[in-house]
Amino acid sequence: MKVIKNTLVSTYLAKIRDKNTSCRDFREHIKKLSGFVIYEACEFLATEKVVVQTPLMPCECDVISDDIVIVPILRAALGMSDIALDLLGKASVGFLGIQRNEETLEPEFFFEKYPQDMQNKTAIIIDPMFATGGSAIAAVNRLKSIGVKKIIFASIIAAPEARDKMKAVHPDVALITACLDKGLNEKGYIVPGLGDAGDRIFNTLKD
Repeated sequence: MKVIKNTLVSTYLAKIRDKNTSCRDFREHIKKLSGFVIYEACEFLATEKVVVQTPLMPCECDVISDDIVIVPILRAALGMSDIALDLLGKASVGFLGIQRNEETLEPEFFFEKYPQDMQNKTAIIIDPMFATGGSAIAAVNRLKSIGVKKIIFASIIAAPEARDKMKAVHPDVALITACLDKGLNEKGYIVPGLGDAGDRIFNTLKD
């Protein structure tokens, strides 16, 4: 797993961890942090050389050659999607609706929609929280079942339990996160974490 080490990242992480951060500011800093993890995810993409004409002379450049599909796990990852598309403008988008059963902690699918020709695409799965690993592994299982061969998983905060579980089941999946936290509590939440990312992004916190 690649863990980003950057003082600006740690500053933004402090902002989203703070329980007093407003929904608007939380959403904005999730977007900023998402830009960092998508940037780092590009390290695992294939490239090809092209020649462009500058105002002065021809120049050989390395450009991304993978056909990318961004796959947000609904709903929290919608907060990461805009910046992913800003950075990877030619990417297509697939959607996976997975929710965690709060009693069993097991993932449950409720929606999925993909572009055509998934077998030839590189998938970047995004989800702010990589906690138990259940939803992420379920997403990888589903994408592999439809023929996707190259998969990258990008999160903002991860737990060692999820990392270890994913590497045991899918060692070929590249993992990127802005922070690897201490672990999980008895309810399966990352600690110290930031609470429920989806509720904080979409302002659906219960009183």
